[in-house]
Amino acid sequence: MYRDHRNARVRGPLHWPAGVRAGLRSPPGPAPAPVPAPLLLLYPLPAPPAEILAGRRPLLSREKMGSRSASEEKAGSRQRLQVKKCKKTEIRKTCRRILTPKMEATSSKTESTLQKSSLDVCTESNKRQHKSTSDTVIPSVDMESIQNLDSDEDTTLGLDEFSGLSPYERKRLKNISENANFFASLHLSASAARLREMIKKRQPPESKRKMPKKRENGTGCRRSMRLLKVDPSGVSLPATPTQPTLIADENPLLPPGPLEMTPENRDDDNDLFKGFLQTWAEVSKTNIKNTEKELSSIKNYKANLNGMVINEDTVHKVTKGPILSVALHPSEIRTLVAAGAKSGQVGLWDLTHQSEEDGIYVFQPHSQPVSCLYFSPANPAHILSLSYDGTLRCGDFSRAIFEEVCRDERSSFSSFDFLGEDASTLIVGHWNGNISLVDRRTPGTSYEKLINSSLRKIRTVHVHPVHRQYFITAGLRDTHIYDARHLNPRGSQPLISLTEHTKSIASAYFSPLTGNRVVTTCADCKLRIFDSSCISSQIPLLTTIRHNTITGRWLTRFQAVWDPKQEDCVIVGSMAHPRRVEIFHETGKQVHSFFGGECLVSVCSINAMHPTRYILAGGNSSGKIHVFMN
Repeated sequence: MYRDHRNARVRGPLHWPAGVRAGLRSPPGPAPAPVPAPLLLLYPLPAPPAEILAGRRPLLSREKMGSRSASEEKAGSRQRLQVKKCKKTEIRKTCRRILTPKMEATSSKTESTLQKSSLDVCTESNKRQHKSTSDTVIPSVDMESIQNLDSDEDTTLGLDEFSGLSPYERKRLKNISENANFFASLHLSASAARLREMIKKRQPPESKRKMPKKRENGTGCRRSMRLLKVDPSGVSLPATPTQPTLIADENPLLPPGPLEMTPENRDDDNDLFKGFLQTWAEVSKTNIKNTEKELSSIKNYKANLNGMVINEDTVHKVTKGPILSVALHPSEIRTLVAAGAKSGQVGLWDLTHQSEEDGIYVFQPHSQPVSCLYFSPANPAHILSLSYDGTLRCGDFSRAIFEEVCRDERSSFSSFDFLGEDASTLIVGHWNGNISLVDRRTPGTSYEKLINSSLRKIRTVHVHPVHRQYFITAGLRDTHIYDARHLNPRGSQPLISLTEHTKSIASAYFSPLTGNRVVTTCADCKLRIFDSSCISSQIPLLTTIRHNTITGRWLTRFQAVWDPKQEDCVIVGSMAHPRRVEIFHETGKQVHSFFGGECLVSVCSINAMHPTRYILAGGNSSGKIHVFMN
């Protein structure tokens, strides 16, 4: 129960302090035992000493409290104020007497903080004690736990030091002293001082940029009158017309017309070169009927391939840049290899000479890459070369000139082939997808007909060896077969489209003897062989050979070609280590691999086989020719 001060009515029995019992005429008798303060806070709060809490007055009934006079109530209030002051004084003295020796080791800042907190705690405790004695009933405390705490304290602290205090107060003062010793051992004040110094040192000094003062009456900066385009009198000059700067072309086109066959690596009056030209001019024409020749068995073919070797004498640098095309002369008695380079050069290498330097001749008939190179089937003394610069030339050894066959400066050529066996008519593929027919018998260097194909780009063109009205073109992702008799200049549709390819196509060629097979090289790492024995609306796919065709940016792309002697076998370069050149059968089985050891340490992207002899020539991306022969 509590007392309401607003209406001065007593609603229940009150618990009076010990100092007020004299004014209330308490009955005689022994004083009750003191009740310790409750453990209500996490941090122990100070409580009145034992001398003050000597006893507790018995509870008064409402009838007795109602009979108190006003004078007695005033006297009781004055006594309560005096008791309150006595409590505060005794608590301060007790705290100073106990905590002073314990706080000497701490810093001044820590000591002042603890003293302030102890005074606040004492004041708080007095307020709570007064409220609990006047308004509330003090809760009961487990005496056994207090006795346990008292026994623990007696083991560590002397009884004389805490004599006259309750067990709760002794426990609280012990906690305060232990906390003070712990914080003193941490040396927090010294650490805080060091941290402040470090923070002050790390902070860079604030530097404010001083803005220049503006000159109010000063003169401005001097400026060139020539740059302002005014004359000394201040009159503006007329604007001068700007002349366009001409950028020199890195690969200028060579002049039209025939060019002299002058080797870049030899002198003009070299007797050795004259003898070279005379020798090739006297080479007899070789007429080899490939269709009448029977194919050798795979067993004999493998035996002949095993006899082909390479050595240091059959490896030499012929051109200055990467090789894009290779051709072998069909002679039976002499070995002549031709190579077309990216720099526009055409290199000739006669391997019958004892000295390598005496048999190599390099010419410059083009200004851009030479992508296609063939010896004429009608006259072996002629070599035809096609370039990206839009020119097609014929090198004549008998006259020592490069004659211009076709020229188109508005377009870029990609590939060509012979439509007739006499090499009089040609079919030329353009990079923009057009096809042109060229007749060498007519005067001039223009084409006879220009056909717009259904392809956006043409990489290779190849004519059927038997039915020469058919030719095949390799585009970006499609391979088309056309009939030369039904070409329309406005647009021609192919007879057959091979749409099995998923990526860019590098080449497509008919088999050399019968034309019954077609081999394609695709960037999806597959070589595909089709059955073209019956050219109808559909050509079936026979074999797919898994082969790495990803050459990258700096290597020439692979082009799988047929062996002219064995039309069921395909020759292609390889990215595998050690470096090699591989031959596959049309069924997909590997027939042979050419290894060169230390003589073959690079990738031969472009390869060609002799039409009658077992000679293989491969060109790499540095201008070297590797020759395997018996």
